[in-house]
Amino acid sequence: PATLAPEKTLIRIGHSPDPDDAFMFHALANDKIVSPKYRFTHELQDIETLNRRALKGELELSAVSIHGYAYITDKYALCHCGASMGDNYGPMVVARQPGDIASLKGKKIAVPGTLTTAFLSLKLCLGDTFTYEVHPFDEILNLVETGKVDAGLIIHEGQLTYADQGLSLIVDLGQWWTQETGLPLPLGGNAIRKDLGVEAMKEVTELLKQSIVYGLEHRREALDHAKQYGRDLDDAKADKFVGMYVNDWTVDFGPRGRQAVVELLDRAYKAKIIPHAVNVEFV
Repeated sequence: PATLAPEKTLIRIGHSPDPDDAFMFHALANDKIVSPKYRFTHELQDIETLNRRALKGELELSAVSIHGYAYITDKYALCHCGASMGDNYGPMVVARQPGDIASLKGKKIAVPGTLTTAFLSLKLCLGDTFTYEVHPFDEILNLVETGKVDAGLIIHEGQLTYADQGLSLIVDLGQWWTQETGLPLPLGGNAIRKDLGVEAMKEVTELLKQSIVYGLEHRREALDHAKQYGRDLDDAKADKFVGMYVNDWTVDFGPRGRQAVVELLDRAYKAKIIPHAVNVEFV
């Protein structure tokens, strides 16, 4: 009798519905890379939801905030590829009126989730001098524009579109971090579940890397796929946005990128923003 092909291992991937993640996962999502051992399904959710799901270990491979990673090291390791790095740019605080960092003291700031690296970097910058409300990231610009909050912490494509709503940049936290440390700000990565075993963790991470490299080598095709996820972005802005967050850092954190992750989480622990020191583990 003909032998049945062995059942492929299911890898559920969680990522956010953003151009950079869509670009990164295009090759896996659209069967440009086929694995004899693994089959992939994709679940698209905002990053804060993915951080919360990772606390419960729900997905085999998930985009996570580097801040969120601090809480899941028992279940997940970080893939060496898939990083979103802010290289002297990153999450921004915007308001209706111009101002500086000091002008945010005592203000109410809309934030896209408390496990985001954006929130962590805001806490490192401002300490406990502000109050906050959690809102979906794609509502924050409107809340600031209509005066429901004093300022907004913006991630994703809002970083390129806030001026269209007449808002002013108060601080770019990626710039602030680079001035403080000389390092890029590690915003997000991909976490892989440890119970898959070392061999599978390495193989799946390698497939993720192939998907990233495929996107970079077939940029137009991957951008066409990614564009459908760029709310309010024209082609030029979608291209710019993907370039900001899918680049050499994404192919491999590299020594400086790894140092940046360690430094960020070390400072977060010393500032008592996270409850324990983190031993960062890369696959």
